[in-house]
Amino acid sequence: MTNAPEPVRVAIVDDHESVLLGIRAACREAGYEVVAVAATVDALLPLLEGEPVGVVVMDLSLGDGSSVTDNVLRARATGASVLIHSIADRTSSIREALAAGAAGVIPKASSTRIVMAAIATVAAGEVLNNLEWASAIDADKEFAKAQLGRREQDVLHLYASGLPLKAVAAQLGIAPSTAREYLDRVRAKYVEVGRPAPTKVDLLRRAVEDGILAIDDVSTSPR
Repeated sequence: MTNAPEPVRVAIVDDHESVLLGIRAACREAGYEVVAVAATVDALLPLLEGEPVGVVVMDLSLGDGSSVTDNVLRARATGASVLIHSIADRTSSIREALAAGAAGVIPKASSTRIVMAAIATVAAGEVLNNLEWASAIDADKEFAKAQLGRREQDVLHLYASGLPLKAVAAQLGIAPSTAREYLDRVRAKYVEVGRPAPTKVDLLRRAVEDGILAIDDVSTSPR
């Protein structure tokens, strides 16, 4: 007899009580475990001490005037993925959240079914690829794409899609050390444009953002 899967553990940050209550109720109905709710990240973090959380659902604009980047980074530091749940018309703030490592954006106008599905997606460690993400990038004139060479794009495409680096090198007919050099250059170029990508998931996010990789191309093989 196999053990039942662990429920998705969720924390919610929003300074509107009605939103907190609504998302909490929807999460419980979906079978998720709501670990904590708070109006600010400052108030949330003490509640998460010793409490592992899979997803933090967070509004972009909180009443304490805290910065989007700081809020996303601090929430991610708990080990959780961050899902932005907000009015999706502040493209610069959405872009800021994505650059800080948010796993995706879901507008407050979305149905609870769509929000719950988004939570499940990011809880599984996947990147949420939706219209709000694309619109924020397209509308933000300050969004700088890394100027990657053809070979760098090839390495990024294959590596971010799920292939190990040795397999990337074999497919391109280059040495693993050469593939590593290309990947290091890719990371350096993303740092230069203010969009660092230290992890493989970050590289996947950047590849999707820049149109180098379609989300449908991502391999389901172990990474």
